[in-house]
Amino acid sequence: MSLTYRLAQLSDIPALEALIALSTRTLQAAYYSPAQIAGALGTVFGVDSQLIHDGTYFVAETDGLPVACGGWSRRRTLYGSDQNKTGPDPLRDPQTEPAMIRAFFVHPDHAREGIGRHLLHLCEDAAHEAGFQRLEMIATLAGEPLYHACGYAVLDRFDISLVNGHPMPVVRMGK
Repeated sequence: MSLTYRLAQLSDIPALEALIALSTRTLQAAYYSPAQIAGALGTVFGVDSQLIHDGTYFVAETDGLPVACGGWSRRRTLYGSDQNKTGPDPLRDPQTEPAMIRAFFVHPDHAREGIGRHLLHLCEDAAHEAGFQRLEMIATLAGEPLYHACGYAVLDRFDISLVNGHPMPVVRMGK
């Protein structure tokens, strides 16, 4: 398998949305109910094109097909897709605020191959190069073990209120 990593482009959005849906329905199924997954897809789980515009969203691909994606953000948004946007997304101050790790998804056939970990390292390096000293994320329950293994600590646990009224437990983690 020839794996390459690159910055995402706007033309990747349809393939990334399909990858996100497949990843979510498969890899999150042991942690969230079908109703929670349905309520999260498209709003909480989806492409935030601002990350692509900012040059902070990465794609791992093999044979020209995305098998994973993930990014970081210098913006205030904590999570969510374009459908979840309500207005401008101001920048964070790298001297006083953390960069946010955002929107990590892996194709189920490529889970636990180290691809997500490599994407995370790319994001961490880029955020540090941009002047950020701290990193935070809103992790899913399925993602928590990976992030913990990569040195992130639990800062808080809370529920996201989904569009269909179901709560979705998540974990705020930091490094």
